[in-house]
Amino acid sequence: MFPVKELIEQAVDAMEYAYAPYSSFKVGAALLAEDGTVYQGCNIENAAYTPCNCAERTAFFKAVSSGVKEFKAICIVGGKEGILTEFTAPCGVCRQVMMEFCNPKEFQIILAVDEDNYRIFTLEELFPMGFGPADLAEK
Repeated sequence: MFPVKELIEQAVDAMEYAYAPYSSFKVGAALLAEDGTVYQGCNIENAAYTPCNCAERTAFFKAVSSGVKEFKAICIVGGKEGILTEFTAPCGVCRQVMMEFCNPKEFQIILAVDEDNYRIFTLEELFPMGFGPADLAEK
């Protein structure tokens, strides 16, 4: 298993760095690599909206840009004004990025409000019939 409560704590910490002046919805993520390293990410908004980046993708891009491409789990937290009141699930674009690097049957997604109120899903549960690198392999 992996350190769920530590990932929740790191995701909450990452949320503090969110740049969300337009939506005021702050999101933090903590991505656990196979080697045990945790990469934090936060959402980063932009006045033009299209250049915005979600916390999950920020964490993945930090890891991949450091040469890491194997992952076990990610924890995601978020809320208006940074107040955690309900689960914050990854958007479709983030789920697609996860499909690029993770085994959908094994990769764990932790959605949390706090250390005692969380749920764990596989990527396959949140992204059924997802399209990934295996779909482009020769058969």
